[in-house]
Amino acid sequence: MRKRGKRYAAARRKIDAPKGYDFSEALGLVLDMSYGKFDETVDVAVRLGVDPRHADQMVRGSVVLPNGTGKDVKVLVFAKGEKEKEAEEAGGDFVGNDDLIQKIKGGWFGFDKAVATPDMMGAVGRIGKILGPRGLMPNAKIGTVTFDVARAVRELKAGKIDFRVERAGIVHATMGKVSFGVNRLLENLASFFETIVRLKPASSKGTYMKSIAISTTMGPGIKIDPAYVKSILR
Repeated sequence: MRKRGKRYAAARRKIDAPKGYDFSEALGLVLDMSYGKFDETVDVAVRLGVDPRHADQMVRGSVVLPNGTGKDVKVLVFAKGEKEKEAEEAGGDFVGNDDLIQKIKGGWFGFDKAVATPDMMGAVGRIGKILGPRGLMPNAKIGTVTFDVARAVRELKAGKIDFRVERAGIVHATMGKVSFGVNRLLENLASFFETIVRLKPASSKGTYMKSIAISTTMGPGIKIDPAYVKSILR
């Protein structure tokens, strides 16, 4: 069993474990308990009442967080011709085609997200086994396979996140940094939960959001009562 440090134990003692907090109260606690010597990331975990083994109950999507994630995202774009220029002007960090594919084959992964135009996917597919396991493969379902490369790059730079329900029915997502403060984190959470609610599968019966927890990189999780979701939706 993993042994926790004294600061983690002290933080945990501040939590009323059985209680289901509201979002503002939970975030206040999360920020108060942050003890890392760096700007910790704030994460949310949502257990959904879905069975991901069934295709019609798969919850997957993306959302542009209004305040970003606090991370400088390096975006790579597979494109050619005029689309290369568009991607560069939009702020793409690495733009190219066959040259980038060869570089990745050689073991380079100096980027966080990848975008591709549809006409590049035949070539990009050849390195799918390299990009896929790292979560870097462009995907039309989350808007990273598109001819509107400028928009895709700007959204990723602005704080677009992708999420997908895991086998256990849980969705994990980053909501920002401790330095954001309660209000900016609440705005990000509102956008995230609006998307989660909108993506509820028609075949999902019973309680959709079963449990919610918020935590920082180093700190313990704090339970939020799912009934409070409605209170933060715009």
